[in-house]
Amino acid sequence: MAYPGVVEDLKICAQRGIPSRVPVFALGEEFDVEQYGVDYREYIWSVDKMVECQLHAVENFDYDWILLHPDDYIELEPLGVETQAGERIPPAAVFCPPATRQTLARLRLPDETRAGRMPVHLEALAGIKAAYGEKLVVSGRCAAPFSATALLYGVGEALMLLLDDERLFRDTCEFFVELMSNWGVAQVQAGADAIWLGDCVASSGFCSPQHYGDVAVEPAYRVAEAIKAAGGTVIYHAGEHSLSHLRIAADYFDIINVGEDLDMAKAKTALGGQVCLSGNAHPIRLMQCRSLDEVAAETTRIVEAGKTGGGYIFNTGEGIPRQVHPNVVHSMVQTAKERGVYS
Repeated sequence: MAYPGVVEDLKICAQRGIPSRVPVFALGEEFDVEQYGVDYREYIWSVDKMVECQLHAVENFDYDWILLHPDDYIELEPLGVETQAGERIPPAAVFCPPATRQTLARLRLPDETRAGRMPVHLEALAGIKAAYGEKLVVSGRCAAPFSATALLYGVGEALMLLLDDERLFRDTCEFFVELMSNWGVAQVQAGADAIWLGDCVASSGFCSPQHYGDVAVEPAYRVAEAIKAAGGTVIYHAGEHSLSHLRIAADYFDIINVGEDLDMAKAKTALGGQVCLSGNAHPIRLMQCRSLDEVAAETTRIVEAGKTGGGYIFNTGEGIPRQVHPNVVHSMVQTAKERGVYS
């Protein structure tokens, strides 16, 4: 079960210190919703279902946190992005506004207490926090400005815009600096201990180190600083496995979630003296293990590499698919807790 002191341990890790033990997180929402057995289309609009589902996940899988992250579009829908969810599938965009100066001129900052699903999210965070208090890290989420621009216009259109009209791209990022700062702070005020700052479109899969350093990282940093000023801890995530990108990010953020395709020992050697690392367990690889002993061995490898010298939080590199067997998640979490103790 999550433990008293985990919120303080998160803060200790963020300063690259040694916690009472390694906090054990997992990007499990799609998996958790599947295990709870609720229709996604109902889940994303129901405070009660969100709270019940996440408490069920903590009680059944023993996470040290809850990341309330139904999808990427909560703060984008009030801006004109249209989405569609399925019974077992999170919302995805089916319409994006055109990438034009006219679209940007029409954008208005949404009221977090009234706009679309934003108040539902805030109430759910408050409900989860009320249930567990300081025994559980409760995390909200928002998109970093670079990725938010891509989600607004559509990834392909936005990346072309970066080449064809970089000024418009940058101006849209500026709009999202204010929006995401407000949204992150609102979640902290609702009860979130941390904010997951997602920036996957700024990763090396889409963005060169030059564009990342020139366009993406500084706006994300300003959002992170606003959240930290409100008392929240920020976990920056681009699903990144490129050390070139991670080295740039390490100059700006306290905690970086490392993607799945970089050996944690290499990441720790390169960056552990500079920034707290989390990640990078690979849910698909764990799912493909032939036995729970193999799951435990892979988990042990990651924890032992990451925890050396402190400044490490166990987490998955990306989300746990709904098809993963529950025993795999049980084994992963329990092994991480056992191996995450400091002698």
